Amino acid sequence: MSEPTRTDGYVAFATRNGRFLSFGFLMALSSSFGQTYFIGVFGPGLQAEFGLSHTAWGTIYMIGTLASAAVLPWSGKQIDRLDLARYTTIVFVLMVGACVFMSQVNGSVMLVVAIFLLRQSGQGLMSHTAITSMARYYDHERGRAIAVGSLGFAAGEAILPVAAVLAIGAVGWRVTYGSIGIGLAVVLMPLAFVLLAGHQERHRSHLARMTVPGETDAPRTVSWNRAQVLGDPRFYLILPAVLAPPVVVTAMFFHHLNLADVKGWSHAWITSSYPVYAVAVVVVSLGCGQLIDRLGAVRVMPFMLAPMAAGMTIVAVFASPLAAWPYLFLLGVSVGVSHTAGSALWAEIYGVGYLGSIKSMITAMAVFGSALGPVFMGGLMDFGASAEQVCLVFAAYVVLAACLLALGLGGAPRR
Repeated sequence: MSEPTRTDGYVAFATRNGRFLSFGFLMALSSSFGQTYFIGVFGPGLQAEFGLSHTAWGTIYMIGTLASAAVLPWSGKQIDRLDLARYTTIVFVLMVGACVFMSQVNGSVMLVVAIFLLRQSGQGLMSHTAITSMARYYDHERGRAIAVGSLGFAAGEAILPVAAVLAIGAVGWRVTYGSIGIGLAVVLMPLAFVLLAGHQERHRSHLARMTVPGETDAPRTVSWNRAQVLGDPRFYLILPAVLAPPVVVTAMFFHHLNLADVKGWSHAWITSSYPVYAVAVVVVSLGCGQLIDRLGAVRVMPFMLAPMAAGMTIVAVFASPLAAWPYLFLLGVSVGVSHTAGSALWAEIYGVGYLGSIKSMITAMAVFGSALGPVFMGGLMDFGASAEQVCLVFAAYVVLAACLLALGLGGAPRR
């Protein structure tokens, strides 16, 4: 890897590191096939074929997701000891198998297993590989590396659900998921190995920097392991804020059509507004990456949740369909900061020696939260709360989490 610098823009940075940055983008994009926003469009077809109620489908999804969260701390930490190419192979094989298995399910039990495999390989390990590899191998340019890699998430959110709806309408949901598995095996997995060419040299350079004092500008030269992190009081003050985006965004996207019904909006209107969210994520991720490289994630993170709190308040208070745009935009702003600053924060505070282990633990918590968020929102509505009232509950949680975050970061190392 070339000599790090703080002054390069994105073009120069991407020119020098394009191959590895493209690997991060590809892994983030490939995670889409196990993400809620993608699996959700298969829900009507699955419910119709297996006779599932909304509650039954939501329960199946929750069980599979929680099982994935339980396994992820173990599966994710293996990235610390396995060669990245070998780890990537395992993740892709699991993802291919999950897609093929999904295309063959014939009942509720198999569907639970399919959801577990999709969530473990997609939302869990594909995302984990993308962000951990970007955070680990860049010190001075960590923010920009994570920002570029995270663009794969935004690209998947903006393009793949629409493409899946068209494919399902043309060939059905089984053929669609089976074709995805074939495409992963034949196109995306070989491409990942092409993009990893020369990584051994990058890894040797990383190990050399870890052993030579002063070769990294990370605030800490000593890396914390998972047990030490769990014993740090700051971790528990920061955690609610880190979990807020996956909990709130997953719940809202899962129930957007219910929200639209309450507001009197058309389903087409709310779903066609998703690009507003994706644009906000892309723009903010890139801008935030530059700020992190200049100031550090510790200084950027305190501003992460203010836009989300404002967005949730807007969608709760205003009934006009036009409210969907500022709501989705503000949600995307917070998610853009979360993708970059939230991912870089752990490397800054706790070092990169055990980053895979720490990041997989946090990802598992996020997956757990993303499983409970839709159930929590649905449960409140089943008990008589309106969708708007639930949005205000989420806004209150976000504000409280932001206050705890400020306390937790008060004693964190700063650049």
